[in-house]
Amino acid sequence: MIIYGIKACDTCRTARKALPDAQFVDVREDGLPQEVRDLALETYGPQLLNTRSTTWRGLSEEERERPPAELLADHPALMKRPLIDDGGALYLGWSDGVRKELGL
Repeated sequence: MIIYGIKACDTCRTARKALPDAQFVDVREDGLPQEVRDLALETYGPQLLNTRSTTWRGLSEEERERPPAELLADHPALMKRPLIDDGGALYLGWSDGVRKELGL
């Protein structure tokens, strides 16, 4: 299991504590692998973008019109977090539903 997120994100910290055996990838430092980004976009579409983030608010209107794949490639912190890869099955966020699906 791999958790993609940001070290400073409180939600990611909570997920990491609940899933201590999962590998953690800080997307701000290491980026989001293209194959994971593509699968996540295929699965979640534009919902993968965190349009309430500071990063999003700092983008110009012109930049916001770019395709989500390009935005996430240039600004991985725009991704909603955490993104959990459990053997190819992706889970977005840390809601009750996600925790239930993970058996927690």
